[in-house]
Amino acid sequence: MIRYALSCKDGHQFESWFQSAEAFEKLQTGGMVSCAVCGGGGVRKELMAPRIGASVAEPDQPDRKRPLSAPASPAEQALAEIRRKIEETSDYVGGDFVKEARRMHQGDAPARSIYGEAKLEEARKLIDDGVPVAPLPFLPGRKAN
Repeated sequence: MIRYALSCKDGHQFESWFQSAEAFEKLQTGGMVSCAVCGGGGVRKELMAPRIGASVAEPDQPDRKRPLSAPASPAEQALAEIRRKIEETSDYVGGDFVKEARRMHQGDAPARSIYGEAKLEEARKLIDDGVPVAPLPFLPGRKAN
């Protein structure tokens, strides 16, 4: 695996991992590398210092725990806020999402805000049947890293 510092034509900077340098070149040539911030094209490699690790761990250095980082960009901050509001005001129904959404739509369950998981075909069927659903821009907490 290789990590590259990248930027898009709009100046957004981000990092991404690739299987190899050849894999990156193949994906970039095929137009399959897009900006992690705006989704735009025109992504190019930026100058990046090589990562060099110590061959032997230094025992004098205490094990420092690094705090979790705050969202880096305004887009990440907005997504974090959306997620917080949804999780605060909605019930997580997990894999029962399709069944529960259909029950509420048919009046067999009280209407409330829910979120969960559904296969793409199941979600399309809900939409075709007039059940108001929308995809969320994040994974449920148990599936996120």
